[in-house]
Amino acid sequence: MRVGFIGLGNMGSGMAANLLKAGHEVTAFNRTSSKAEPLVKQGARYAAQIVDACQGDAVMTMLSDDQAVESVVFGDVGIASSLHKGAVHISISTISVALSQKLTAAHADRGQRFVAAPVFGRPEAAAAAKLFVAAAGADDAMDACLPLFESFAQRTFRFGSHPPDANLVKLSGNFLISSVIEALGEALALVGKAGLDQHQYVDFLTSTLFAAPVYKTYGALIADKKFTPAGFAVPLGLKDNRLVLAAAETLRVPMPLASLIYNRFLALLAHGGESLDWSAISQLAAEDAGQQKKSA
Repeated sequence: MRVGFIGLGNMGSGMAANLLKAGHEVTAFNRTSSKAEPLVKQGARYAAQIVDACQGDAVMTMLSDDQAVESVVFGDVGIASSLHKGAVHISISTISVALSQKLTAAHADRGQRFVAAPVFGRPEAAAAAKLFVAAAGADDAMDACLPLFESFAQRTFRFGSHPPDANLVKLSGNFLISSVIEALGEALALVGKAGLDQHQYVDFLTSTLFAAPVYKTYGALIADKKFTPAGFAVPLGLKDNRLVLAAAETLRVPMPLASLIYNRFLALLAHGGESLDWSAISQLAAEDAGQQKKSA
């Protein structure tokens, strides 16, 4: 397929590279043009402006937040005004349910198709084509997108025809991940203050009842205190918890734990944690326990 790719950050660069490896024709755009250079060397075309990335069968956006997505879609000569009728905008970004609803309506009004397809997995999974896709959109659009998803994901889960549903799944999933991080931080602060070896403790957990990848990945990061470079930075964790709380308010679903974790991210930012991985909120429990603050 001929696909445009907009947003070549930690996640997007690996995904776009895998699209190329799978034989798709990729036209890449990034606000910082130098980030497109490695892809161009691998065979991608460079898009000097957004409209250049909207001339194929689909365009994918992997951007940091609602504001970035809105500016790319609705800005002058943006996706909405440039994408051909029948072509698909695939939003991989973690965005609000409200913005997904707006995008669904806007593309339908223009005769374009829209699929929400946020992904689960860190940058190393994106590079290794091991992501999981949570997707929603009209059946014909979803069917057209599957070869693209297969390029960078080990499995695609379809959540029906209403794109915002996929965004709600993604936000709820990220809430669960941040809950695991907070719980691991508290448990490791407890055993650490008692003098137990935290690495041994994580090995015990992940070899028994907590063998899930999320415990293995974040248990190791927390025990190693390896919070740089950030695979998923603290401001993004704060943003995602804010968005899940907004969705919960709309649906009138109390989420007290999400509120607690939101404040954990805010506290870490207040202490200068802007560039750290979001797993660094785990260290707030250690500080609360009177243990020395450590980071890597």
